[in-house]
Amino acid sequence: MKRNLLDRRGKGYYFVHMFISAVVIKKLTQGCSLCRKRIKAVYFKERKTMNRNENLYQAETTKGAAQFARDFAAICKKYDFVINNSDSMDMKKTFTAHGGVVPDDFDLQMMQVCKPTKADKSLTANPERAILMPKFVMVFSKEGKTQIRYMSYSAADIAEMVPGDPKFPESLAETVAKIRSMIDEAK
Repeated sequence: MKRNLLDRRGKGYYFVHMFISAVVIKKLTQGCSLCRKRIKAVYFKERKTMNRNENLYQAETTKGAAQFARDFAAICKKYDFVINNSDSMDMKKTFTAHGGVVPDDFDLQMMQVCKPTKADKSLTANPERAILMPKFVMVFSKEGKTQIRYMSYSAADIAEMVPGDPKFPESLAETVAKIRSMIDEAK
């Protein structure tokens, strides 16, 4: 029985299992490399992982984090997007309001971006989509430069996480592209 990477017994079990499975497949196919390839393709189903270069959008700006956040919010408004957490996106204020302690120069802004006129229809059509709906743009200072990060998902990731919903990957991909273009416009 194939085990998930998140097996309670840890990663070691998964890799031992993969080795044993490969040995069993080799024995079953007795030297026939074509048969072995076919069985491996079906059995292992080539594990799909997020591609950091494709999914993680990284940029820099000469603006300070707070200034970028204000400019980005204005760009969002122009395209009918909203920042859902505008009152709590300044993580220094949020952490200290709840008893957290951060350095004076801590300037992380976590902006939750939403297009309500699109999200309402999308989530009404399929509430399973909600897992991929929160979209956060992060802005922070690092080594004297203002960094921008945005995690997105490929169409394959989306299809795998919300199976049986063929329209959603394309729709979400459009939103992802728009958020990236708004980041570029605000830089």
